Amino acid sequence: EVIKEIHQKYLEVGADIIETNTFSSTSIAMADYEMEAFVYEINFQSAKLAKEATQEYNLKDPSKPRFVAGAIGPTNRTASMSPDVNDPGYRAVTFDLREAYKQQVEALIDGGVDLLLVETVFDTLNAKAALFAIEEVKEARGLNIPTMLSGTITDASGRTLSGQTAEAFLVSVSHIPLLSVGFNCALGANLLQPHLEVIAQKSDFAISAHPNAGLPNAFGEYDETPEEMAAQIEEYLKKDLVNIIGGCCGTTP
Repeated sequence: EVIKEIHQKYLEVGADIIETNTFSSTSIAMADYEMEAFVYEINFQSAKLAKEATQEYNLKDPSKPRFVAGAIGPTNRTASMSPDVNDPGYRAVTFDLREAYKQQVEALIDGGVDLLLVETVFDTLNAKAALFAIEEVKEARGLNIPTMLSGTITDASGRTLSGQTAEAFLVSVSHIPLLSVGFNCALGANLLQPHLEVIAQKSDFAISAHPNAGLPNAFGEYDETPEEMAAQIEEYLKKDLVNIIGGCCGTTP
């Protein structure tokens, strides 16, 4: 009930796409809580709830279709870097994590999502495992479900955590048939703009942006108002940078 109510609040204010609450719902991330056995159920029920919410609004106003994006996060392990500074060759996870992603993807599709969103990508190898899993499931089921991909630029260096620039990130995923490519999290709308400009100039995909509400204060809270954020996002529109816009940390309905 609580989760469905949150979805309804976003639909009420006009969201076209809502995400399932499944960001960390892979067996790898759930292992921290000894909840691997519940992964299918978590993803399936999350998708089902979001779908129920959108269907109610689609019946009310069929002229404005609403869609559910199955949220696929990066996991809490990285395939391309060592978590141990004393052993640079060590990996906490390998490309086999695609099996964990496959389980999540199947459950999200079974639950009724309209598209899949691989988001907050800090390690492109993890993302490739997720995209590989999606393509496997699509092929096995004869489906053509759209896929959105969203990386995260971690700091002022303009790179992802695994060291790629915006352009390098784009190039390394462009062989996959994507609905959109973009960035979310880490930065506010104004700091994200230069990175969106890079990929908007070089990609034939639709471009998405889900910035944070500015940067967090000393207490980890976000002070930027919706009006302040909207003014920055308007600059995206003036420059024709984005096709899909949303919000990440600190944003609300």
